Amino acid sequence: MYKIIADALVMAHFLFIAFVVAGGAIVVYRPRMAWLHLPAVLWGAVVEFAGWSCPLTPLENHFRVLAGSAAYSGDFVAQYLLPLIYPENLTRETQIALGLLVVVINIIFYVLAVKKHRSYSEN
Repeated sequence: MYKIIADALVMAHFLFIAFVVAGGAIVVYRPRMAWLHLPAVLWGAVVEFAGWSCPLTPLENHFRVLAGSAAYSGDFVAQYLLPLIYPENLTRETQIALGLLVVVINIIFYVLAVKKHRSYSEN
């Protein structure tokens, strides 16, 4: 059961990262989602800029230890998602670049959302 919980946490972590990076696209079509997306982007950027570890990481590791495994083995989650969430050569510079990328991508999405909203308001 602990392995399932740990894998579910990795999936949640991956989905949260995807929402932080690309959730602005949802906001273009559903502007009210900004109330959920903006705090997520803020958290994601702060974690990267500050060099923090997401609280899901130690929680997931805790459940992996409870499950009796110290390392990831060959299931889908370990094979495909873990390298995306926990890259091997993650440097401080890479973290800052990722934080900037999140900010830039979302500025683009929010500019598109504002333009779309203004065009609807004018018509």
